[in-house]
Amino acid sequence: MEEPAAQRGTGGDLRRRLYEVVFEAETPAGRGFDLVLLALILLSVVAVLLESVAGFRAAYGRELRWFEWGITLLFTAEYLLRLWVIRRPLAYAWSFFGVVDLLAILPTYLSLAIPGAHSLLVIRALRLLRVFRILKLAHFLGEAQVLGRALHASRRKSPCSWSRWSPWCW
Repeated sequence: MEEPAAQRGTGGDLRRRLYEVVFEAETPAGRGFDLVLLALILLSVVAVLLESVAGFRAAYGRELRWFEWGITLLFTAEYLLRLWVIRRPLAYAWSFFGVVDLLAILPTYLSLAIPGAHSLLVIRALRLLRVFRILKLAHFLGEAQVLGRALHASRRKSPCSWSRWSPWCW
């Protein structure tokens, strides 16, 4: 990833320390930060699932909305913190995970301003993509695509490839 923001004034040391916590999972504080994020992501996904059950939503809808707002505010603070500690905030904001982070929090805010935007809350599932960053699995995404293309290209060519409905093809 990128280096911490340049040290300007008295906030430089704080920014460098926060950068290490937010972006470097090899440190104890960074691992703790990532574990807290992972727990929040999983709790958020569970809340979305519970909210999709009509009986549970009827009984606990208000609590689920409060919980969603709390989680959204925490993710918003984390996103803003990432922008603050990094040297090139726009580069992060336009990166894959920067866009995922923004899209994960935007629907909750849009639901305030746009009637019917509640249906966009399904986009909250994008938070699951953050697990790839936390578990440092993002670099495997490209390799998985290469492997998938290679498997697809090397599949056995059979006389049945023109018709999957033929009774002689399995």
